[in-house]
Amino acid sequence: MSDPLETELFFADVEPGENQRWSTWPAVTPTERGPEPRPDWVVTSAGALDTELGILKTGKEADVFLLERAVPDDPAQRTLLAAKRYRSAEHRSFHRSAVYTEGRSTRNTRDARALARKSSHGREVAAAQWSFAEFEALCRMWELGAPVPYPVQVNGTELLMEFLGDAHGTAAPRLAQVRNERVELAGFYDQVVEIMRVFAAAGFAHGDLSAYNLLVHEGRVRVIDLPQIVDIIANPQGLDLLHRDCVNICDWFTRRRVECDPEELFAELLAASYA
Repeated sequence: MSDPLETELFFADVEPGENQRWSTWPAVTPTERGPEPRPDWVVTSAGALDTELGILKTGKEADVFLLERAVPDDPAQRTLLAAKRYRSAEHRSFHRSAVYTEGRSTRNTRDARALARKSSHGREVAAAQWSFAEFEALCRMWELGAPVPYPVQVNGTELLMEFLGDAHGTAAPRLAQVRNERVELAGFYDQVVEIMRVFAAAGFAHGDLSAYNLLVHEGRVRVIDLPQIVDIIANPQGLDLLHRDCVNICDWFTRRRVECDPEELFAELLAASYA
């Protein structure tokens, strides 16, 4: 731990520059931080600065930015993060949210009433629900050993997670961008099936799985974009969404001459979910 006097002097001498802010780690509660034990690269110092380095991806409901969290003059405390920022309802084009949120509950009664009234507070709550849903899903799947980005923290509509890419800020390619031989693609298919099996065994389906939200990082397939994760049983459309995931994945691999059958995969995952 750092000396409080040293920290006080540090804050007095340094001010955030353009596209910078003090680390938001101290501002979040323990339940809004990733599961322990945390990876060694997670920077938790209150003296760290967050520097925005550019945009990684624009999406229907959120944009993802590249962020550096680092303690000035301490190379050992520097890491790159992906900052996913959800838009409020009036600024996003994601219109199928009700399909995924069936079966979920809102613990705060004031928030539940605001959601029902669709007030300005309700719209803020709705946007934050997606970030917290993804954070909770990432935490759960990380603890189960699924290859997801480590969830560092969630703060309102912003989710910070492990950046999958190199030290220079180049993001790992999506599976859809990979141009490998059939044998290598067959190996990737096996990895995707294992990811789906882990989800199903825990009672969940990704809900929107495709080659566009699977990344290939250091030879390993990693799954991203989990805000719409669905409980197969609690959500009335859970089995339909699981089946759609199977069809989407098998269609993509079949077009690349990898043998697979969506119905066989669906049956296998169903068996895993009821085991």
